[in-house]
Amino acid sequence: MSLAMPAVGAMGAVAANATISPLHLFLQADIVVKGVMVGLLLASIWTWAMIIGFSFTLRRASKQSNAFESDFWKAEDIDRFYEARGKAEFPAAKVMAAGVSEWRRSTAQKVIDRDGTRDRLHTAMNSTIAAEVDRLSDRLNILATIGSVAPFVGLFGTVWGIMRAFTAIAAEQQSSLAVVAPGIAEALFATAIGLFAAIPAVIAYNRFSHGINRLETRLSRFADGFYSTLSRELETQR
Repeated sequence: MSLAMPAVGAMGAVAANATISPLHLFLQADIVVKGVMVGLLLASIWTWAMIIGFSFTLRRASKQSNAFESDFWKAEDIDRFYEARGKAEFPAAKVMAAGVSEWRRSTAQKVIDRDGTRDRLHTAMNSTIAAEVDRLSDRLNILATIGSVAPFVGLFGTVWGIMRAFTAIAAEQQSSLAVVAPGIAEALFATAIGLFAAIPAVIAYNRFSHGINRLETRLSRFADGFYSTLSRELETQR
């Protein structure tokens, strides 16, 4: 009975030592692994800042464009509606502004080239849609980069930590768990931070790309409808 008590105490000590906090893992890590961890934490913070900011930007652009389109199709006078709301700084308003500007330039001539006017209207509005989509998706490549690179950076920290653990084995001339556990724990912690940065970035990139594609489709439908309206109006021009 007396022999069992030290074993229980030893097991308790091992269990206590095995409880390592993330802060302890960071402080005990090699300088290279610390650099990897800090870089991945900064990437994670940057990812979440972009996710929050881009969510508001995309939601606001979609909401403003939907309201603008709804009011536009209810308007009886396009010129009056354009003067009142056509100079707003959101995608649908810019598409309309491009169409109206090209319409006014093309119909100001004494002789109106109907086919040329239609081509220019189509080009002007489609170019504006492409420019707005590029503007909204300008920083999405950062999320894609973090999502694809962060796991490999974490893996580099893992490999370095395991190499350090084996170096500790060689230095101590023993292969007990107490010798290799800290280095392996640090290595696995670097991998976990890499995944923590990469997974939200990949999910957000896919979600935002889908939202931008939906907005582009909506703007294209609006441009097509406006183009049809201007094309019919063009038939009445002499």
